[in-house]
Amino acid sequence: MYILGINAYHGDAAAAIVRDGELIAAVEEERFNRIKHCAGFPTQSIQYCLRAAGIGIEEVDHVGISRDPSAHLHKKVLMAVRRLSVEGRRQLAEGSRQEAVGRRQSAVGSQDRLRDSPGHLALHVATEDAGGAPAVPVREVVDIRSNGNGHGFARQLADRLRNAAKVRDLKADLAKALGVSTSRLRARFHNIEHHRAHLASSFFVSPFERAALLSLDGFGDFISTMWGEGVGNSIKVLGQVEYPHSLGIVYTATTQFLGFPHYGDEGKVMGLAPYGRPRFIGQFRDIIRTEKKGQFRLNLDYFRHAAEGVDMTWNDGSPKIGRIFSDEYVRKFGAAREPNTQLTDRESDLAASLQLRLEEVAFHILTNLHDETGLNDLGLSGGVAYNSVMNGKILLHTPFQRLFIQPAAGDSGTALGVCYQILNELRAKSKGRRAKGEGQRAKGKGVRAKGEGSAARLGPAANDASRFALGPSPFALTPLPFTGPEFTDEEILEELQISDLKSQISDRKSQISDRTSQISDLKSQISDRTSRSSDAAFVKYSDSEITTRAARDVADGLVVGWFQGRMEFGPRALGNRSIVVDPRRAEMKDILNQRIKKREPFRPFAPSILAEYVGDYFEQTHPAPTMLMVYQIKPERRGEIPAVTHVDGSGRLQTVSRDENARFYQLIEEFYKLTGVPVVLNTSFNENEPIVCTPRDAIDCFLKTRMDVLYIGNHSVRRK
Repeated sequence: MYILGINAYHGDAAAAIVRDGELIAAVEEERFNRIKHCAGFPTQSIQYCLRAAGIGIEEVDHVGISRDPSAHLHKKVLMAVRRLSVEGRRQLAEGSRQEAVGRRQSAVGSQDRLRDSPGHLALHVATEDAGGAPAVPVREVVDIRSNGNGHGFARQLADRLRNAAKVRDLKADLAKALGVSTSRLRARFHNIEHHRAHLASSFFVSPFERAALLSLDGFGDFISTMWGEGVGNSIKVLGQVEYPHSLGIVYTATTQFLGFPHYGDEGKVMGLAPYGRPRFIGQFRDIIRTEKKGQFRLNLDYFRHAAEGVDMTWNDGSPKIGRIFSDEYVRKFGAAREPNTQLTDRESDLAASLQLRLEEVAFHILTNLHDETGLNDLGLSGGVAYNSVMNGKILLHTPFQRLFIQPAAGDSGTALGVCYQILNELRAKSKGRRAKGEGQRAKGKGVRAKGEGSAARLGPAANDASRFALGPSPFALTPLPFTGPEFTDEEILEELQISDLKSQISDRKSQISDRTSQISDLKSQISDRTSRSSDAAFVKYSDSEITTRAARDVADGLVVGWFQGRMEFGPRALGNRSIVVDPRRAEMKDILNQRIKKREPFRPFAPSILAEYVGDYFEQTHPAPTMLMVYQIKPERRGEIPAVTHVDGSGRLQTVSRDENARFYQLIEEFYKLTGVPVVLNTSFNENEPIVCTPRDAIDCFLKTRMDVLYIGNHSVRRK
């Protein structure tokens, strides 16, 4: 049985495919079309998943998407009516403004407009979300009031309805994307509520038989936060926080106010926070107020999304979100920072205050969740689960002892959750068969079945990395997080030959010095292993030589591109699409930014460390194989690895075991033999673009940056 899971019409479009419970592939669309956080339909991701499975779309049994327009329908209708009614009353009091929207109204006409707008639009919401035809054609919906972004409520609502219509018309869009008739699709189609897909992604691929679950996000299907309990093949929802209250919205609004306007910029604010002090914590405690039973509420005076609405664009490009913060931010904190202007202490202090309040509220929810479930294992998901600073403190500030965060914890990971939610629902209905513990789950290097190194065997020593280490998959195929495309050495060789690398590198260096001398320097790098079929400057090595030579280059201070095996799922480069440098050299942070990354100087770089040495360098030892935890580096070790030590002494680590990634482990191990340091600096292989996917992407990135050497499969390309 094949199940295809999709996240579409939303940020980080993605697809995943499962065969009889076995995860075959999972990948984000941005890696193929090279558009960051691509928000359209994941056509190329689906095509890759089908290729990886070796099937056509006709052989897929179930297709699901992580949206359910009918979920919480009555609440959506009430919210639309309430908002539009408020606007109608304003129109009655401000008749002159009606002329500005193209309709001259008398007092009676205004009453007619008041009657028509909420009724038409609310019915429009109801029929669209219920799967019926729209009550009023979208083109006939008239803007009621501008929200400062060039749209009125009605147009925003119309945009949302179009988006919802796409979700419901998934079958037609899928057929169109793949160039087949809908009659060839025999699959049953499913709508999985957004946060249920998040919860499923954090439990059904976890090592836990029972776990408390929490999804923290912006919004999805009218919900921002959901928590529950996973047992066997089922998840019971215990509580939720509804629109308009959201931790994700607060973080995004403040990120915008601080001058970082792009989708996904929240991570920049997390990196800025350690430079400040939380002197605005009182204001943020007013902005987010905790309540009993793990609930919280926003002070909506600070936000526009509930009262005015916010433009959101979820087309095929990068997502765009209009201004969320209200003028109350300006009254409390002063003028918003303009993008690309100088940062001041105010911005750092605001970031520190925001981060602290996020942690306080998250720990409030988690403590209540632990009290309610009595469980010590936690699965965490949602966009807020990318806040690795918060994640790294969970075991210190809550009663939980073990934590699982799958590598694509944000919306791309809902494609994975959709697959396993459908699978477990089907199995629950089929003779009580359990999807967990029967060798029928996605278990990866980092994800194992019960009885094969899972929580049942781990015992209470939560901070003992050797006991917690989650071992290899019982399946022959794809462990998380390495679920994307891979390429043979023959395919890589073909791309290297096509690239004529010697000529391209020499042309670039001719801008600096004489072309002839540069060609000579380049040729001096080539051994007798140079490919006989091409004059390009690349060399092929054995498996053992490739890691030994790469480790030597890292130790010598070179910037090394590292392209190996299957691509990672999720936003972190975990040793297969990485740039690797020496963490002992403090200057490496600036070198990377000058040559390749072009990032803000306050943003830290991450350490990848051999798992068995975590306790020697960090204050905590719970495994962090997906680079989603920040721990304090031991004070005596900070001077040893300055390039990966943040201003507050922390590091967003990746723990690496041989079982998880043998070649990357071997690279770090060889570096350790040379230097006595079992740590490398690991950053994503890209330059202000999605992480590279193909050999062509890697070669292009190598050529347009000032990387010193590229190790791609068993080949290397070097510039001197």
